[in-house]
Parts: sequence; structure tokens; C-alpha cells
Amino acid sequence: MLKPNVLRNQKDFSSIYKRGKSVGDRCVVVFYRKNGLDYSRTAFLASKKVGNSVVRNRARRLMKESYRNLKDQIPAGYDMIFIARTTICNLKCADVKKSIEAALKRCGILSKSPKQNGKVTC
Repeated sequence: MLKPNVLRNQKDFSSIYKRGKSVGDRCVVVFYRKNGLDYSRTAFLASKKVGNSVVRNRARRLMKESYRNLKDQIPAGYDMIFIARTTICNLKCADVKKSIEAALKRCGILSKSPKQNGKVTC
């Protein structure tokens, strides 16, 4: 069974790139658009510019884990594409989380809820 909260179709990607908005940060670029659904859909991408397959997979894992830690603060109803920049290569999970958090705040997506005792579980 396929997970419903993952972007897969080319038409969804195209509509986000064409009609959505984007915000960049130090190690991540976020493309986003409202989807009108009761849940959010995400995609995590890393191009060959980032590095070989090992480095690209690590970049995607870092972004997924950082998003997982922020998921409670993000309202439902958005399509988001997270694209890794080349600067993500030597960063830790906490740094990637800060970058994604800053980008989502600039988008206006991230709600300002209190921190969870400052703990980062990366």
C-alpha cells in the first residue's frame, strides 16, 4: 500500500514548480503550495550536484528526519518539495533541522508553538 503523504505524480511536481512558491535557506530549498487536502504531501530530493549516491541518500535521510521532528508544528493541507543544496554534505541533523525550520518560518507555514524542551532527536 502506498503512503498517501508522499508526492509521486509528475503533474503534482509540475504544478508545485509552476504555481507554487519557493524559499531557500543555507542547505535547503523549499517549494510549497496549498493542496486542498486534509493532509500534507512531501518529497525530498537531492540532485547529482550534491554528490554520489551515498551522499545524496544521506542528505535525503537528514531532511526526512528533520521534517519528522517538525511535523507536529506544520498544519495540514500543503504540498512541499525539499531540495538539498550542496552545502548539506558536512552538516549534522540539528543544523539541517534549523535550516528547514527557518525556511518554513519564512514561508509562513510553520506555526510558532513552544519548543519541546530544546531537545533534538536526530
